[in-house]
Amino acid sequence: MSGWGGNAVLGDVVALYIHIPFCATKCPYCDFNTYSGIEAQMPAYVEALKGELQLWGTLLGRPRVATIFFGGGTPSYLGSSSVEAVLRTAHQAFAIQPEAESTLEANPDDLTLEVARAFKALEINRLSIGVQSFDDRLLQALGRRHSAEEAATAYRRAREAGFGNINLDLMFGLPHQTLEDWATTLSRGLLLAPEHLSLYCLTLEQGTPLEQQVRQGLIPEPDSDLAAEMYLLAEEKLEQAGYLHYEISNWALPGYQSRHNLIYWRNGPYLGVGPGAHSSLQGRRFANLRSPRQYIRRVQQWRQQGSAPWPEVTEDRLRSVPVVQEVEGEDLARQMGETMMMGLRLDEGVSDEDFRRRFSRELSEVYGTEIAELLELGLVEWRDGALRLSPRSRLLGNEVFARFLG
Repeated sequence: MSGWGGNAVLGDVVALYIHIPFCATKCPYCDFNTYSGIEAQMPAYVEALKGELQLWGTLLGRPRVATIFFGGGTPSYLGSSSVEAVLRTAHQAFAIQPEAESTLEANPDDLTLEVARAFKALEINRLSIGVQSFDDRLLQALGRRHSAEEAATAYRRAREAGFGNINLDLMFGLPHQTLEDWATTLSRGLLLAPEHLSLYCLTLEQGTPLEQQVRQGLIPEPDSDLAAEMYLLAEEKLEQAGYLHYEISNWALPGYQSRHNLIYWRNGPYLGVGPGAHSSLQGRRFANLRSPRQYIRRVQQWRQQGSAPWPEVTEDRLRSVPVVQEVEGEDLARQMGETMMMGLRLDEGVSDEDFRRRFSRELSEVYGTEIAELLELGLVEWRDGALRLSPRSRLLGNEVFARFLG
């Protein structure tokens, strides 16, 4: 299904994100654009996704795609036949590069051996499993439907199905989670030997059931000092196990860094399809409307309008797209600030040469004062021509990023 093709509008290969908003149940900590109890919309939603892919393929002149990422929500909940239909359309609408990285997020309770084999047969070559914890007590508190043993079994099924690139998502800083609990989860995760680990500190998002429980005093507020200890413990244990800490929240065995997310962190071009999906093309950021039901209707409206290839991506053209709800105008200062914020999340940092090539200005010319202050505070350092966070400042990343987003 892979191949090269025309690229009339975009000069670079892009990352393609495909949003699946369906979940069997919604976790109390989640504020993503996901829904439970709307399974009846799945057939119409798949048709709408296919329509949006086809229309963008036409508008952008069948751009080249380096990575595909099915996120959500729970993409594995959609089923392999629906994922296959969406993938087939993506390959028709875009020029998917040979050996493209193709990731699908999955919940452990969806991964029977038969399902895992079906996804592997679709040229999905990377699986991201939402384990979150290997502690049954904490899994129950998080509203997860699987047990620790079921998560390990799902991982082994994915291996048996032939997946050679697996990520595990784990969470720390949870209410009632001790340092020993976290050490146990890390140890159990490392025993499985995944190629990639994403470790996320719990964030209390406003309006989520978990945030309301904390506000009402039903569960304790997360302890930021304890969460910092958990992070440092993870750094130590994963380094000993041979993992590269290539991004603030992500570790990989050599050669298994997430190529899709690297495009985001390097502030490269990406296209998101589906409700609430975000995109960044030719310096313009935009986002789709969030309601799945409205999204389905708008794609139908867009199909009736038809489309012709664009000579370039402009704010006015984006605002004419029925599913697009938010468009940010071209803003060079914002682009430079976001390049710094996202690039500094990476261990490689922000290359002075790459910054100059992209913006025709030196890093020191744009951010000389900020860089000098951060160097004096020991929060950043220069290495091999790139500005990067110092090892001790990873826990203070947001303080550093704010200097470039003023």
